[in-house]
Amino acid sequence: MQIQAVILAAGLGTRLGKPWPKPLTPLSSGESIMRRAVDALRRFDSAVRVTAVVGFKLDLVIEEMPDITFVYNELYDRTNTSKSLLKALELSFPGGVLWMNGDVVFDPRVLDIVGKHIATDRSFVCVNTESVAEEEVKYTLGASGTVNELSKTVVGGLGEAVGINYVCGADKAALIERLRECDDNDYFERGIELAIQHDGLAFDAVDISEFHVVEVDFEDDLSRANTFVAN
Repeated sequence: MQIQAVILAAGLGTRLGKPWPKPLTPLSSGESIMRRAVDALRRFDSAVRVTAVVGFKLDLVIEEMPDITFVYNELYDRTNTSKSLLKALELSFPGGVLWMNGDVVFDPRVLDIVGKHIATDRSFVCVNTESVAEEEVKYTLGASGTVNELSKTVVGGLGEAVGINYVCGADKAALIERLRECDDNDYFERGIELAIQHDGLAFDAVDISEFHVVEVDFEDDLSRANTFVAN
């Protein structure tokens, strides 16, 4: 089955303070964050269907990315990633969906690990177990070894969720319903937590700590990303 990939790119990106959508931020390699992600996905699977959820200055994103499809979050200035992901999943084809935040800069080899887990058709969250920063989304595991808690407020987190995730086809309907229940300002991780708690969904924690993955929120993050993208 064709892999469906979604990039969440609707937000204002105010913390980085650029006049353009954050996914269009140029890297030292000469490509934008989003262009790098799309090209990596295409090298991994030439048939991948890539959809971006757009909002803030969407015309700039559409102009730069003519080779993908788009979903519009018209409430981009009043909602968070839970509602952007909801729009994308509601319009997706049958089967699982891989999604990522539009500000994630990652080593393309991460997709080799991701692909192996997609082949098992189990939902998962990619994690980095080497550090647990206060600002980042953290996770804990339950007795079954799958994700139990997933948010920025988790106490005793085992690592950080890096913003690359997958929901299998069998779990998608339940996740959609829980994303509908989320408050407008909730991150999509809240929808995952609700689906785990109320529907018994199991999300594996896929460790990609051996590879560089940086979610660019601030200038320091961009500098860290630029240390490896040109290598």
